[in-house]
Amino acid sequence: MTTQRSPDQTPCPCGSGQTYATCCQPLHLGKTAETPEALMRSRYCAFVLGLTDYLVATWHPRTRPGNLSLEQSPDWASLQILDSGQHGDAGTVHFRANYRAGSGWGYLEEHSDFVREHGQWFYLSGETREGALKPGRNEPCPCGSGKKYKACCLGVGPVTG
Repeated sequence: MTTQRSPDQTPCPCGSGQTYATCCQPLHLGKTAETPEALMRSRYCAFVLGLTDYLVATWHPRTRPGNLSLEQSPDWASLQILDSGQHGDAGTVHFRANYRAGSGWGYLEEHSDFVREHGQWFYLSGETREGALKPGRNEPCPCGSGKKYKACCLGVGPVTG
């Protein structure tokens, strides 16, 4: 007999190593992010889970798009925080998000700006660049598993019979 974990006990998609229930879910349910990095992680997780309302609510009204659709969003696979910091009510996060692109991999890298107003952090804007990933067999897998690419997602594709 296999025991299934409830969705809130699964590893958080943001890659923090915590469960979703202890990491991003409280923010998705209304808790205020304490740092720009915590907000960035919860926003990445919201992209993975399709939580459009959360993304809109945490986007600063001055730069928020009129409407937000995640229909064309890639199949996000992992998040790496490369740098983050805050000074007063301003914060920055430099991250790389990997995604599956057909039979390969891509990445979105962004230097994001955040602002805190009335005790709440908001995503303000970001400077992005995208590209293709071509991991070597012995490099870490872009999916974030911690395994080598050759032992994880290399050659994983549709099952044919």
